[in-house]
Amino acid sequence: MILKGQKVILRPIRLSDAERFVKWFSDPEVNKFMNYRNFTLAFEKQYIKNRLKTKTKNNFHFCIDTKEGIHIGSCGLENISSIHKRATFGIIIGDKKYWNQGLGSEASRIILDYGFRKLKLHRIDLDVYAYNQRAIKVYKRLGFKLEGKKREHAYWNRKYYDAYQMSILDREWKKKKN
Repeated sequence: MILKGQKVILRPIRLSDAERFVKWFSDPEVNKFMNYRNFTLAFEKQYIKNRLKTKTKNNFHFCIDTKEGIHIGSCGLENISSIHKRATFGIIIGDKKYWNQGLGSEASRIILDYGFRKLKLHRIDLDVYAYNQRAIKVYKRLGFKLEGKKREHAYWNRKYYDAYQMSILDREWKKKKN
């Protein structure tokens, strides 16, 4: 499945993407926003193989490409519950040359719209580290609401940081879209 916006295209992850992911995720400026820190090519290839093998309706992962076909990151919905109509959202723009250009915002809008309109979700949530102020601003602009925080949840640069829990409901998304 491919989802298209004006600036980005969301496409399925391929095994050939692994080297770029490892390069990005090995960069301290990028991986400080992630749950994992030590990536190897073997690990990433196995991760992608597992994702490709276990395609389910519980997880949708996409690569983010520019309109010109340049792979710059990934996003997705995980832990989709058809019973509770909820999912967890995640996104990363790994190629720093494409930070602060609105591409992550557009990719987020596309995947949220897919979750609410096509998957008929009621709620989409996320966790974000307190020091990731750029992402927090984007999430608030998209309509996410702060629900709480996990105290001293992340360890980075020899210090502990809180993680914020945020969510958006389908009615909030519809209101935001209009």
